[in-house]
Amino acid sequence: MEGRTFAFGDIHGEIFHLEHVLARLPSLHANDTLVFLGDYVDRGPRSKEVLARLMALPGETPAKTVFLRGNHEDAWLRVCGEGWDEFVMPPAHGCLATVRSFTDFPLTVTERPRQATDAETGHLASGDFFPPEIVAWMNALPFWYEDEHAIYVHAGLQRGATGFLHPAQAILRPVLAWVRTEDFIRNYEGKRVLFGHTPVTLLPPELSTYTPDDPADLWESEHAIGLDTGCGTGGFLTAIELPRMQVYESR
Repeated sequence: MEGRTFAFGDIHGEIFHLEHVLARLPSLHANDTLVFLGDYVDRGPRSKEVLARLMALPGETPAKTVFLRGNHEDAWLRVCGEGWDEFVMPPAHGCLATVRSFTDFPLTVTERPRQATDAETGHLASGDFFPPEIVAWMNALPFWYEDEHAIYVHAGLQRGATGFLHPAQAILRPVLAWVRTEDFIRNYEGKRVLFGHTPVTLLPPELSTYTPDDPADLWESEHAIGLDTGCGTGGFLTAIELPRMQVYESR
């Protein structure tokens, strides 16, 4: 029997949205696969709990589990290795929420002071609050996955001299977690690609054939599906089941 694949968009520290979608899935079997497209941390208030849930998941389901590296995981790895203030300090990136989830478990980010304390600034600059096992887990995350249904990446594909490159041909693998080009969205043709990273509200609605009247919903063109429906920034989490194209949402 052909296996099913359930692909999940960006979670961004929202444990309740993750649990809501997981609870909506049908019973899973050994030939099923769960693919998470990355960006598990930052912005939402419960990054620590999201990581713990995902790291425990392989032992709790008969399905195969695949966890891809998002740009936020890739960024924190750079922070832990050499520092990257340009990424962690801007409030819009939501990195302070991750520090607080590991250091004092706030109920909501808005209940905490808006300004980082000196200690929190130090944690942001170094990433020293991450336990070694989490850093090792993030470091082992692959940048892409492929099965009979689709290619899965966090951000998108890179264009080469003769067209878009298969992930295995990427010149720099981290590009798969960071790239954001209108060229890919508008001009990619080939095996279906599932991606997150770019909020669906920023994708061209005229190209989506899935509920085009709802710009917050998942984005689907002939060759690609965007699954970042704003979890962590007031939106919700979306997963899609292939090949049946059944959609599961946390809203």
